Amino acid sequence: FAVDGIAIRKFKNLESKGVPYPKDQPMRVYSSLWNADDWATRGGLVKTDWSQAPFTASYRNFKANACVWSSGSSSCGSSSQSSNSLWLNQDVDLTGGKNLKWVQKNYMIYNYCTDAKRFPQGFPPECNTA
Repeated sequence: FAVDGIAIRKFKNLESKGVPYPKDQPMRVYSSLWNADDWATRGGLVKTDWSQAPFTASYRNFKANACVWSSGSSSCGSSSQSSNSLWLNQDVDLTGGKNLKWVQKNYMIYNYCTDAKRFPQGFPPECNTA
């Protein structure tokens, strides 16, 4: 996943380990505003200013580079890859990997793959990618 050309999240295809991979369904974009639970506020370090409620979010200049979904099939399923779908098999290069680590270090508030309290019986398979 990239914002302004910078990778912010990487979702590896781990279907071989039983992790569903979103390749056979239409793409959707969702967003939410977190409810200020302990996990979302760094254990209460980030204070929520409730006097600013109601909270809203908006998006400008949103462009999705994705496959076209129509009548139960995707344009990415064609045998000839168009330039519009080359991203489908793209991986993060060395520079992109460094940028991804920087973004996560400086902006990521919560990563469920490091939340041992949430998963006392062990992390989900997608977290064990080493």
